[in-house]
Amino acid sequence: MNPELMGLVYDHDELADLDPAARRIALRALVADHGVTDVAAVVCDLAEEIDGFGPLSDQMGIAGVTDVLVNGPDEIWIERDGVLSRTDARFSDRQHLHTWCERIVSEAGGRIDASWPISDVRLADGSRLHAVLPPVAPDGPIISIRRSPGRPRTLEDLAGLGAMDTADVERLRGLVADGRSIAIGGATGTGKTTLLNALLLEISPTLRVVTIEELPEIRADRAGVVSLVGRAPNAEGRGGVGLDELVRASVRMRPDRIVIGEVRGPEALPALGAMATGHAGTMLTVHSRSAAHVTERLVSLALAASGAPSEDTLVRQVGSALDVVVHLGRAGRRRVVEEIVRHR
Repeated sequence: MNPELMGLVYDHDELADLDPAARRIALRALVADHGVTDVAAVVCDLAEEIDGFGPLSDQMGIAGVTDVLVNGPDEIWIERDGVLSRTDARFSDRQHLHTWCERIVSEAGGRIDASWPISDVRLADGSRLHAVLPPVAPDGPIISIRRSPGRPRTLEDLAGLGAMDTADVERLRGLVADGRSIAIGGATGTGKTTLLNALLLEISPTLRVVTIEELPEIRADRAGVVSLVGRAPNAEGRGGVGLDELVRASVRMRPDRIVIGEVRGPEALPALGAMATGHAGTMLTVHSRSAAHVTERLVSLALAASGAPSEDTLVRQVGSALDVVVHLGRAGRRRVVEEIVRHR
């Protein structure tokens, strides 16, 4: 983007008060008065810079792209069909990328600046953006965007993509129908949330479901679902609402099923408590190396909670509360179900 044209736009504060459609009309008149020959193309670029994804617009629009990764102003990668490839997209310089990052995070209701250099936000299209600013990221800003797949994929969709076979589909469907407590494990990018969304679609619409997340990624395209989302503390360190508090709140909301987007902290303890005290069909995801490691991981996370019982007690609690572990991995380009293990 031509920095002189962007400077011209920033000089016209009144543009900020317009909706995107009216802003395009005003931009057309503005650039036409400054000797621009291809007015339509320049207006499109300016509008994308102001209201869209700027230099990432093309990448965000490519079908099948699951991740857009920015390693600096002139190194932008995408993952498509399980393969990483470098693109020709680039930002003008570090300041351009920094300004873009601040705008995108702010529009999503988040905060990122020198005193708060790491931010996670959910974008309007459902994608999740993680940003890190210098000096934490010396070569940054560094941006990682996990694209939203649009409508939630069903178990049949995942089978069609080679993630599981028809026997796995029927087995998982039966486990959900029976109200089994399920933990989905796997490394980053193996499709844990995608599978969780597919399992959520299998829950009877007559049941009340409470979902709990740090960022809203669970796609509940059905009635009867109540969503709880954690909140980071403010600049003074106040007002934060952790997932452990939300799990405790959820059990007082008359849930038939509790679904936790990702367990990675002390919320593991109340989650195990909910499973053990009659909340059948609780589902959660957790980072793990294998199905066997899921139990170990949940125990270690629960031990970090205030007032946690002994490790031996937690091991027994996980054993009695958890019915099934589903572990995901990668086979070449595909994300696959590697194990479905019954605990009891």
